[in-house]
Amino acid sequence: MKLLLKNITLPLADFVLEVDVELSSQVTAIFGASGAGKTSLLDLIAGLRRPRTAFIQLGERVLTDTARGLALPPRLREIGYVPQDLALFPHLPVRKNLLYGCKAAAASGSLFSFEHVAAVLEIEPLAGRSVTELSGGEKQRVALARALLASPKLLLLDEPLASLDAALKAKIMGYLARVRDEFRLPMLYVSHDRREIQSLCDGVVELERGQVLARANQQA
Repeated sequence: MKLLLKNITLPLADFVLEVDVELSSQVTAIFGASGAGKTSLLDLIAGLRRPRTAFIQLGERVLTDTARGLALPPRLREIGYVPQDLALFPHLPVRKNLLYGCKAAAASGSLFSFEHVAAVLEIEPLAGRSVTELSGGEKQRVALARALLASPKLLLLDEPLASLDAALKAKIMGYLARVRDEFRLPMLYVSHDRREIQSLCDGVVELERGQVLARANQQA
């Protein structure tokens, strides 16, 4: 599925984010140093920020077109987003976190059913626990599962391994590869770690101070 990011401009603190690319890889890395504009770009795609100008189209659906005054709200974009802070609800048990935003269409036996997602990410034993009792790696898996349960057409991952130690990074990378292969979703994967990108991604867009410095396809 193609993702068009055309004529995107967003003023940030020290520079203007400017992006004009067409993405068709299954997993595209958004690569660059901290502060390059990577998270801001994901927020625009998810509908969490308003650009100065933008045309964003996922497949046949136009999500944002500032020239026509069109901006679909986040809940209608069919996008799963795992932010850096995971945005889990500490006052709710894991199961209720997982079911938050879960589509009724995700019936038992479907690709994005609760049973299937939980099995792929091996989180069935966590369902009755409090979020505050989970390890960092368990929280990552729960946040990823919650995004998948929304039956998304696109998955956004904002530095999902940044807060983990080397052993946990390797473990979660295995789950991310499993999600890539099982669900066949287009994914944007924000990172500044080239090793993560080489392991998971088949395309790269490199940002530097809001500008597209380079883009390339690669073998995952």
